[in-house]
Amino acid sequence: MKDTAITAHQRYFPVALMCRALEVSRSGFYAAQRLAVSSRAKRDEELRTQVRVIHQASRRTYGSPRVQAELRAQGERCGRKRIARLMRQEGLRVKVRRRMRPTTTDSKHTHRVAPNVLDRCFAPQQIAATNRVWASDITYVPTREGWLYLSVILDLASRRVVGWSMGRTLEAGLAINALVMALEARGPGGGLLHHSDRGVQYAARDY
Repeated sequence: MKDTAITAHQRYFPVALMCRALEVSRSGFYAAQRLAVSSRAKRDEELRTQVRVIHQASRRTYGSPRVQAELRAQGERCGRKRIARLMRQEGLRVKVRRRMRPTTTDSKHTHRVAPNVLDRCFAPQQIAATNRVWASDITYVPTREGWLYLSVILDLASRRVVGWSMGRTLEAGLAINALVMALEARGPGGGLLHHSDRGVQYAARDY
C-alpha cells in the first residue's frame, strides 16, 4: 500500500521525502518498481501473442473491441486501451473489405417492356383475392462460397412466396424456374396480373 501511494504521488512530492515520511526504504521502493515494470512487460508479451493469434484468426477483421471481447470469452481480463496499444506496437490493423454489390436485373435492353398496370398498389387490402396479383424480383444472398442469386414470386394478397429459384448466375432461367414453380403449385386461372421490374430476365421473349 505504501509503495502504491508513493507511486501515485511521485509527480507531486519527492520520492525521498515520501519514503522518509512513510518509513519505506528507497532501495526497496525502486526494487518494487522494477519488479512491477518487469511483471507488466511479461504480461504484455503474453497478451501480445494472444492478440496476434486472435487478429490472424479473424482474417484481420477484428479491431481492439472485438479482440477484447474474444479475450474476455477466453477468461482474460484486459483493458481496451492496453489491447489497442499492443495492436499498434505489433502493426496489427483492421483489413477494410470493399463490399461488392452485385447487380441483379439489367433494364438496358431492347426487349419490349410491358406497361405498369399495378401502379404501386402493393397493399394486401387493395387486392380482391389470392392468385390475382403476383410480384417478382431478384435479389442476392452472401454465402461463404460467394454470392447466390434468388428469384422470388410473391402473392400480394396472402404475402406468401408461391415460387422461387436460386442460382449462381443471372441467366433468364433463374426467373423462369421461379415462374414455373408458381404456376405448377398454384394453377392460377385467367385474370392474374404478374408484376416485375423491367429487367432483361423478365422482358426476354422466353419469360
